[in-house]
Amino acid sequence: MNPCPVFEKVSKTLFLFFITVPVGVSESDQIQENKNQARLCYITSKDTGKNWSDITDLTADVIGEQEKDWATFAVGPGHGIQLKSERLIIPAYVYPCTSRCSLLFRCFKSYALAFYSDDKGRTWHLGKCVDRESNECQMAEIIDDKGNSKLYCNARSISGHRVEALSKCNGEAFDKPSSTCKLIETGKGCQGSVLSFAPDQATEKTWLLYCHPTNPSKRASLGVYLNKSPLDASKWEDPKLIIYDGPSGYSDLAHCGDGKHFACLMECGEIREIEGIGFVLFKLSDVI
Repeated sequence: MNPCPVFEKVSKTLFLFFITVPVGVSESDQIQENKNQARLCYITSKDTGKNWSDITDLTADVIGEQEKDWATFAVGPGHGIQLKSERLIIPAYVYPCTSRCSLLFRCFKSYALAFYSDDKGRTWHLGKCVDRESNECQMAEIIDDKGNSKLYCNARSISGHRVEALSKCNGEAFDKPSSTCKLIETGKGCQGSVLSFAPDQATEKTWLLYCHPTNPSKRASLGVYLNKSPLDASKWEDPKLIIYDGPSGYSDLAHCGDGKHFACLMECGEIREIEGIGFVLFKLSDVI
């Protein structure tokens, strides 16, 4: 469950990360019992998905002894990325184990983080958590007009606004999350998708797109937001494009290579957002 693909461009290898859990064991079961049963796994394809490798379980090698301190964790859902340094990034979140609160129930909080690889996916490492309660996340590389790179994290939250954080060390740790809250969260929260792209092929400088339900109380009216100065969280523009103006939830953005055309895979339906999966193409001019 929680598929998270990333393409390694040098070796032309498609990695599909996911977690496995025993049949009948839910995330809430693990949280209530303070006992992780999820496994960090991936498969690979060298022919764009026609054939796949056997499953590799990274849990012991990458998480190791820390697993005993986790109630559970998951990757994605949605895409991972490869940075211009060739580092691979897999977004994830973890529920640390907790003790009982004074109110006689467990105080469970989750935190976003990244798994990363610097050797084309042969070995993987675990980054530090974002220092604010956060959940399902996606990440994007921001490159400024001088060619400097930072990793951007956009995470689900229960606070009413998204959690945004930057990393100067490409996911090994994150700076204090931004206190500028222009991106509203929906109801009790919903996954969202973020994507960086260079609007002008003559420069590396990137903009950010973000896709998420725009309705503040329920999962509906999936919109696309644009930030032309993504190092400044206050520069997010109101969404000019509503991809689906009905019940809609989880989504994943992709660009079509030229910085001008994009695709979105999304949950959508007539009565509930989980009725079907939709696919939409749109242009940069639709969101400017």
